[in-house]
Amino acid sequence: MCVTCKIPLDEAQSPQAAREKAFIAGLIAQGRSEAQIKDALVSQYGPTVLALPRAKGFDATVYVVPVVVVLALAGLLAVLLPTWRRRARAKREQTAETTPQLSAADTARLDADMARFD
Repeated sequence: MCVTCKIPLDEAQSPQAAREKAFIAGLIAQGRSEAQIKDALVSQYGPTVLALPRAKGFDATVYVVPVVVVLALAGLLAVLLPTWRRRARAKREQTAETTPQLSAADTARLDADMARFD
């Protein structure tokens, strides 16, 4: 993140963004890992360079809300899935009971028709 423009570094065109890009390129040329590069950026420009919300106060909701939503959806699915399966099973059983059976003559005629296409 460009610390002066407050926009992503790949979109920023300011002199500060150019300095940050050069700093990162130098660290990459030195063979630093991603974690080392992030640590160097934070020590050089401050924590705002990473564009991550703090894990304190209201900003912590950015981390907590997705976890809560996923857990709530998993719980909802655990509650609703058995109900859906019971309804589907009951509907299949009801359909099987109401499906008319073929007579012997219809079965023979169907077998004859199928034999012609083999």
